[in-house]
Amino acid sequence: MELEGRFDGDGVHVGGDARQRFHDARGYGYPLSGNEIALAPVEAAHLLYRDDLAAVIDDGERLDFRGFLAREPGSAFGVRFLVYADLRSRGFYLSPAREPWVDDPPAAEFAVFPRGKGPGDGELEYALRVVGERTDVPAATLESGALAVVDEESEITYFEVSKPNVSGTSASGLPTGVDADLLADRVVLWEPPLELYERTFYGQPLEGREYDRPTLQCSLLEAAHLAEAGAIDLEAEAILERGRTVEGDRFDRRLTVYRLLREAGIVPKTGYKFGADFRTYADVESVDDLGHSELLIRVLPADHVFEPRDLSLDVRLAHGVRKTMVFALVEDGEVEWWSFERLTP
Repeated sequence: MELEGRFDGDGVHVGGDARQRFHDARGYGYPLSGNEIALAPVEAAHLLYRDDLAAVIDDGERLDFRGFLAREPGSAFGVRFLVYADLRSRGFYLSPAREPWVDDPPAAEFAVFPRGKGPGDGELEYALRVVGERTDVPAATLESGALAVVDEESEITYFEVSKPNVSGTSASGLPTGVDADLLADRVVLWEPPLELYERTFYGQPLEGREYDRPTLQCSLLEAAHLAEAGAIDLEAEAILERGRTVEGDRFDRRLTVYRLLREAGIVPKTGYKFGADFRTYADVESVDDLGHSELLIRVLPADHVFEPRDLSLDVRLAHGVRKTMVFALVEDGEVEWWSFERLTP
């Protein structure tokens, strides 16, 4: 028996044996009275696309899949339908992330359930947000879960968005009063203890790899942190002023993140070669036995707005060099950490 739906409020109601056929067996919609169910527009569109639903009636007009799409039930409907259809084809059941489809819904477009599970099983695989490649993503709206970006050719890229564990076991002991000179955009440390470079990985030897007791060149960030700790004989304020002259407000944001990373037992080094602010090492015991850095960190103001194409570029680059892309969002000395990684559902 062919089934038809009808628009009722913001959903599509379907009677007949719709509950058994669509909801109980395949996880579409939510039950109404008897065997009737309510479908979200994206669910109704998918059933029309598969020819499981014959038509949807709207003010007396009988809509097939093409007519339903032309009705445009929402400005973001097109990209949401593409993601819905893609995940259904991968064997996932998913529902709109709102009541009554889902109890206690996440802040997302879709609640995606584990393969073989549905809305009534109480398990959630992903809280999924969906955007087009030209839709900006304000940092303030980030939530843990997944993000699907649909590009202009209708290809879909999935990202896992999460709060990373930013901690390590790198050594943190520092000397006191090392002789140092402030240059234009860096600081030179004269006769520092060997451990400052070899164990705690500050600076780079002026002599290169062949050194007995290295003369260290430090970045302004490293030097500011060392001066604040009393490890070098320069006034911290002089280095801070130089840093602000060199790179403006960005210097204070990066120094905030640098301090927190060092306090967390992580060694931050420049991420310039990767287009980031820092690459980080969580477990430095000796520079002679240095492994790969684990994170690439980009430091941004808390009110930053991400463009999906830039996100894709950062995450792709980090993945290509076996690192995780982390964004440090800074406001009033506080840092919020977010990581983005490619996701294959």
